[in-house]
Amino acid sequence: MPESPEVETERLHETIQEELEKEGSSFMRRIAMTTAAFAAIAAIASLRAGATANEALLLKTEATRFQAQASDQWAYYQAKGTKAAVQEATRAILETLGKPVPERIGGEIARYGQEQQAITAEARGMEQARDEKSAEADHLLHRHHRFAGSVALLQVAIALGALAALTRVRFIWWGSIALGLSGVGLLALAL
Repeated sequence: MPESPEVETERLHETIQEELEKEGSSFMRRIAMTTAAFAAIAAIASLRAGATANEALLLKTEATRFQAQASDQWAYYQAKGTKAAVQEATRAILETLGKPVPERIGGEIARYGQEQQAITAEARGMEQARDEKSAEADHLLHRHHRFAGSVALLQVAIALGALAALTRVRFIWWGSIALGLSGVGLLALAL
């Protein structure tokens, strides 16, 4: 009885293994490349998040300084009003007693009124500057939240990329790519 032709199964098995390794290696390279790209973008987003938060804090500090200066001006305004009221009371007492009212009292009352007008303009200017700085800081904080959200999405994408590399499950890698691209999109919105 003739022997059946011998098929080199070992050689076939080695060829199949090599092809599987090539495919796995290619898959791993793609995971590594997307994960590295997401990590680089996450670093940029993280730097921008920190910078916008710091800038917003600086602007809020300036707004607080303007508020303190405006409060000082309003206190000064009230002091001038009190001085004018004292002069008015003095004039009223003198008039009630039938005594002559010195001209300087009328001049001081008028001067205090003029000073109050100037103080009011300065205080309102400081309040406007406060409001502008505060609004700008609020805008930066809103941008900061977008940068931070971008960083979070990119970090999860990187973690999923690592999980895909360990399990060699393409579906997880596609999830990583989807989250990473969402993070990139949020970064683009923040910029």
